[in-house]
Amino acid sequence: MRAVRLVLLVLGVAATAYGGWLLLPQLGTTLPWLIGGPVLHDVLVAPLVGLVGLVLGRLVTNRLRLAWIAAGLLASATLLLIAVPLLWRPPSAPPNPGLPDRNYPLGLAVGLAVVWATIVIVLVVATRVDRRVTGRRTDRP
Repeated sequence: MRAVRLVLLVLGVAATAYGGWLLLPQLGTTLPWLIGGPVLHDVLVAPLVGLVGLVLGRLVTNRLRLAWIAAGLLASATLLLIAVPLLWRPPSAPPNPGLPDRNYPLGLAVGLAVVWATIVIVLVVATRVDRRVTGRRTDRP
C-alpha cells in the first residue's frame, strides 16, 4: 500500500511540474487570474455568502424552506458564474454562425426566473400541504 501511495505521489508531482512547465510562457497573463480568483473569493464572495446565510437563518425558521432557498441561491450563483465570461468579455474569435447570435443577458434572466419560479412554487405547495396536514383533527377515530 505504501508503494502505491509513493507511485501516485510521484506521478502527481510529475504531472504538476509538467503543467507548470507548459504554463511558464503564459505566466504573465495567467498569474493575475491565478491569484485574483482566490483573493476575490476570500475578500468578497465568502463574507457575502456568510452574511446572506446568517440573515436567512434568522429570517427563515423552517429548515425545509431554508434548504430550498439555499438551493435556489446555489443554482443562481452557478448560473451567474457560468454567464460571466459570456457577458463580460468580447468574443475572442470571429463569429461562428449560429453561436454568437444569442441574447446572453436575456438567457441569464430567463434562467434565473425559472429557478426562482420553481422555488416559489415548491414553497407555496409545501406550505399548503403543511397547512392541510396540521389542520386535520387527529383526535377523532
